[in-house]
Amino acid sequence: MAINRRAFKPRASRRNGIGTMTATPAWTTEKPTALLVLADGTVIEGKGIGATGKVQAEVCFNTALTGYQEILTDPSYLGQIVTFTFPHIGNIGANDEDIEDLTPAARHGAVGVIFKADITEPSNYRAAKHLDAWLKARGIIGLCGIDTRALTAWIREHGMPNAVIAHDPSGVFDIDTLKAEAKAWSGLEGLDLAKVATSGQSSRWDEKPWVWDEGYSTLGETDAAYHIVALDYGVKRNILRLFAGLNARVTVMPASTSADQVLAQKPDGIFLSNGPGDPAATGEYAVPVIQDLLKTDIPVFGICLGHQMLALALGGKTEKMHQGHHGANHPVKDHTTGKVEIVSMNHGFAVDSKSLPEGVEETHISLFDGTNCGLRVDGKPVFSVQHHPEASPGPQDSHYLFRRFMNLVREKKGEPALAER
Repeated sequence: MAINRRAFKPRASRRNGIGTMTATPAWTTEKPTALLVLADGTVIEGKGIGATGKVQAEVCFNTALTGYQEILTDPSYLGQIVTFTFPHIGNIGANDEDIEDLTPAARHGAVGVIFKADITEPSNYRAAKHLDAWLKARGIIGLCGIDTRALTAWIREHGMPNAVIAHDPSGVFDIDTLKAEAKAWSGLEGLDLAKVATSGQSSRWDEKPWVWDEGYSTLGETDAAYHIVALDYGVKRNILRLFAGLNARVTVMPASTSADQVLAQKPDGIFLSNGPGDPAATGEYAVPVIQDLLKTDIPVFGICLGHQMLALALGGKTEKMHQGHHGANHPVKDHTTGKVEIVSMNHGFAVDSKSLPEGVEETHISLFDGTNCGLRVDGKPVFSVQHHPEASPGPQDSHYLFRRFMNLVREKKGEPALAER
């Protein structure tokens, strides 16, 4: 069902001596310089921001109030246009520290962005660049000036649409072509994007978490008591930092790495990273590797796409979600402790909990909709979660998962356990 594009025009209010009157913002009387064209033919007009050009992608919404730069550089958003429900974006500006993709030169992350208001002027001591200039440099196409509440409501009702986002300062668009391109795009189902987001070669990671007034520090050679191999399907930097903060040096290896190549590194633990796209598509080559690694007694920990592919390797199934989970205010319950944590989510596919075979326990669930958010294997040092525990919305409700994993590593070495909390 197509929507009247006028429903997305924002209305501004101002006071006069009598009461409240509404007026259309001045820019909306001008020619639109950006369009969001949905696969059903709906055309939403806006003001162009960021890079120029056009791109096909899936439109989702994110409910986080902070962390826009981390969101836009999260490789899990590759192939997506992010609509921010928070209306004012940009007051932190942009910097070179708050990015999450491992290879920023390749610029893996969201391909498009939608804001309600014009980008806010930066007002933060860490700001190094205006957000609009940063979007241009990253190649992220955006539009603003639309009613993001209406678009969010539409996505909640109809699901995440395939679309084309286009920005041209001249305001000249071939709308028929854009409609055809939006309709023709096959979408994320069946799409292996991990091969795009992954590292091109193996590398070492030893940067530790950020500390106030100190910034980032490096794990010393003599401090590296453990060795973790991270299979990179689109890994986030802060995940790797948290491992380093627990005295683990990390070898990051491409998504196509074989089990023999992983084991040749003699790891104390194996990490299956987050990433974009359809887990079943990436799983065509990743799942057999994971299954071989599960035959060893090496601890395994998965996050997001890594969680989904671990489920596939264990005999479970994944499914495309209606609107997905994208935000930093999601309540998740850990059945192993009975505690509820506020987590960061970013996924459009989920593990079908009913498909998990005997011997695989569901450990976490979303309290929004009951979907699966974690699993572990009975009798083996193997577990995973759907959410992003390295993020800090709670602010650190989920950091215990890294200590839980490292305790499995320490147990193998005969060392005492760390306190999880």
